[in-house]
Amino acid sequence: MKHLLNTNDIGRDEAVLILDTASEMANLTDRSVKKLPALRGRTVVNLFFEDSTRTRISFEAAAKRLSADVISFSAKGSSVSKGETLKDTALTLEAMGADAVVIRHSASGAPYRLATSGWIEGSVINAGDGGHQHPTQALLDAYTMRRHLRANTGDLSGLKVMLVGDVLHSRVARSNVALLHTLGAEVTLVSPPTLLPVGVEQWPARVAYSLDEDLEAQDVVMMLRVQRERMNEAYFPSAREYSRRYGLDSERMARLPKDSLVMHPGPMNRGLEIGDMVADSDRSVIVEQVANGVTV
Repeated sequence: MKHLLNTNDIGRDEAVLILDTASEMANLTDRSVKKLPALRGRTVVNLFFEDSTRTRISFEAAAKRLSADVISFSAKGSSVSKGETLKDTALTLEAMGADAVVIRHSASGAPYRLATSGWIEGSVINAGDGGHQHPTQALLDAYTMRRHLRANTGDLSGLKVMLVGDVLHSRVARSNVALLHTLGAEVTLVSPPTLLPVGVEQWPARVAYSLDEDLEAQDVVMMLRVQRERMNEAYFPSAREYSRRYGLDSERMARLPKDSLVMHPGPMNRGLEIGDMVADSDRSVIVEQVANGVTV
């Protein structure tokens, strides 16, 4: 697999291999020298056309732990802000000898264009493209679930996972549904009808409109960020009404099985989709998800 663009392209064996390798990489964090020579002499470019903290830093830390030379490129203050096209940026990176390009872009399909255009020879990793895909987020989420809930077997078959909130604008939801289905998990999407995409009934997941339905049976509840920056219309009456119907508060968390996990891809809207006490509780693995992102 030269590129990582879409979780639909990842087979079960490939996914398991990535997660198994990540488990080995986790041992690095216990070493006094947290470095391996695997990518020595290679150049990895982080090409971010959208703002990011967790993803950009995770990729930078991971590449440096593998001894790669890292170039971090932000669209703001660069030639892109002066009108340079994706093609010209890519040709510049190719001239610099980039072996891999990690790209985040607001346009769905931009990583695919970069990977198939012939503009660059190196590998392309999709770090999030519009509302389309975020494959590395799905992989780190699966790794987190496996580590806590299936550490003995590593098998996610039959695991019940609920994704709650703004599915319409969520590349995390799209990526997770595909990957978790490949790994055998049973996924439920919970959302107001206005925040579900057209054709969602074709996804390999069950759809529900109430967070209170079947909450007691879930192994994992992942809250999705309400993406106000992608919304141009009123998708729900008010923030208060959304929180009342689709927010995970302490009362709802108490109904979950005692060994269940609470997850969130971040950044969180505390008090909207998730309560403070829930986000900071023992059930929450939200901070750990970031660390696992480096490992994956």
